[in-house]
Amino acid sequence: MSNEPENVTPEKWVNLEDIAIHLSMSEDTVRTWVKEGKLPFYRVGKRYKFKIDDWIRTGKIKE
Repeated sequence: MSNEPENVTPEKWVNLEDIAIHLSMSEDTVRTWVKEGKLPFYRVGKRYKFKIDDWIRTGKIKE
């Protein structure tokens, strides 16, 4: 049984290009944030994958 409410769609995994568009920033800035540990990510081979909706809602950026 899931802890999520029934009417909530699970967050999808997205790639670096999609995150840049979603956050209205350049792909280079996303890469920099990843390297600096400011943005939560997962590696799948050579690709970055992101699930950041909860991160955005809670305002958990690390300065």
